Amino acid sequence: MSENHRATRFTCSWPFSTAVLLCDGRVVCGCADPYAKRVLGDARTTTIGDVWTGPVATQLRADLNAGGSAFCGDCPLKLPLAPDEPAPQRSLAVAPRPSRLYVECTAACNVSCLDACCAPETGITKTRQAGMLDVDLFTRVLAEVGPTLQRIDFFNYGEAFLHKRAVEMCEMVKRDYPHIYLYTSTNGGALNEESARRLVRSGIDEVTFSVDGASQDVYATYRQRGRFDHVMKNLRAVMDEKQALGRDVPFVNWRYILFRWNDTDAEMDRARSMAKALGVDRLCWEITDHPEHAYSRRFAPGTPDWQRIRHEIWDHNYLGSAIPGSTPRARIEVRGPVRGETLPHRAGAPLALDLRVRNLSQRAFPHTASYGRRLVRVGAQLLDADREMVDRDFARAALPRTIEAGQWQDLRLEVPPLAPGRYHLKLDLVSEGIDWFESCGSEVTLRALQVV
Repeated sequence: MSENHRATRFTCSWPFSTAVLLCDGRVVCGCADPYAKRVLGDARTTTIGDVWTGPVATQLRADLNAGGSAFCGDCPLKLPLAPDEPAPQRSLAVAPRPSRLYVECTAACNVSCLDACCAPETGITKTRQAGMLDVDLFTRVLAEVGPTLQRIDFFNYGEAFLHKRAVEMCEMVKRDYPHIYLYTSTNGGALNEESARRLVRSGIDEVTFSVDGASQDVYATYRQRGRFDHVMKNLRAVMDEKQALGRDVPFVNWRYILFRWNDTDAEMDRARSMAKALGVDRLCWEITDHPEHAYSRRFAPGTPDWQRIRHEIWDHNYLGSAIPGSTPRARIEVRGPVRGETLPHRAGAPLALDLRVRNLSQRAFPHTASYGRRLVRVGAQLLDADREMVDRDFARAALPRTIEAGQWQDLRLEVPPLAPGRYHLKLDLVSEGIDWFESCGSEVTLRALQVV
């Protein structure tokens, strides 16, 4: 590593888990490489496994363990290290193939986002191929990595569903490898009602619609050439088909980037009302600092308005929502003879806690899910005497049944045996595979624990 790069040390986890397949067949490192500057290899001439364990990727990982790499260049995914902060040491004995894969169907797009690097007039289509991903190549890659892959992000730059066989590729993933969590993000404009409904039937796990406004003029200020009514018709078709099939997937997000022209209370409240009427699972605001002349100053991080909506921001947590009443809120009460602040516990023996869980939000807490994610359980996190985390996943208790909005449920939590000492238990609800309720502002119950 050069002296210049030693001066700005950084780390990154992407090369240890995730690869990105571009529409032309090249494999790059990270989803923030619009101009394909950081190429690891080419899936057209070799396997994903050979790319993943090849000399470029191997050297990159070693460099990152040393505090940075010239290969990374200006990548925005880099995480700076403090001058005296050691670089995280990740094992260089990586799995033979990545556990997560981004699939770019095309770099072309049906709209022209204002000053975006993927805008057709000025963006990446001027510097690299914007054609369609070869389906035979996708099929070969899927056959290789599918058995061990955990997740596919079916998007990158461009609009995935401009590819005429995009929905078919989603069907292939869920038919042949149903264990893969399949996620996509779309502007919604390249779909039609038939393909939107077919996407739901494919079994895809999660779909995000990027819609930055609640009316045509406001929406099209950023998504130039976009048709708001058409996008909303497709979103409505997705929600109708999901309801008609009685499925809990796909989980449907409406993501709304805040700009200076769409950050009024009136426009944001229209989006809230529309999302609630459609039955969308989650509406979130996204904060950006680009374009420089356009981003929302009102909701810049740290402002009072940002503070007011912080639990509704896309990357603040994974549960909060701007739809009224949809952000999960709960209260957990410890019942029975151990109502005091300190719980007695005998060393080497389990402790049974009788709890009452109240749903303070307007959406149910599901006790089961068809794919193991988003079902809700009670969780106990173990803290030491100074309230420092010891074990975030110390104990779990399943809900006997779904807790409807405004209802309560009694259940028992078994606390595992502990060595003598002073501890604390933090009681919270967790949406499995997603997040703890505390992350979006729900209250937790804290109890001291004396083990004798």
